Amino acid sequence: MDQDLFEKGLAQRKATLGAEYVEKNLAAADDFTRPFQEAMTAWCWGFGWGDDVIDAKTRSMMNLAMIGALGKMTEWETHCRGAVTNGVSKEEIRAIIHVIGIYCGVPQALECFRVAKKVLEEREP
Repeated sequence: MDQDLFEKGLAQRKATLGAEYVEKNLAAADDFTRPFQEAMTAWCWGFGWGDDVIDAKTRSMMNLAMIGALGKMTEWETHCRGAVTNGVSKEEIRAIIHVIGIYCGVPQALECFRVAKKVLEEREP
């Protein structure tokens, strides 16, 4: 594994998802899952998120649309939190969910709204 790409990815992953969350996931990795955690950190976060061509906010918006389309709601919740960290507004999240509803169906949009509401309520004072 490219150590520089891993370090770059680790920094980006922590910036988006929070250091505590990332460190908890890495600490929970064992001999079976650690290689994937390391590769995903280097590839997804170092290579995929590691350039300046697309800003972090836009990448977060893209992720919400794609992960929402796949219906992977655990990951969607994680990336919804990251999107808020990267400056995606409540209104932008709503608009993304509208697109998910149009292209992926109303039931999937409803799932996204349930999760987004939970994430956004966590952030309210």
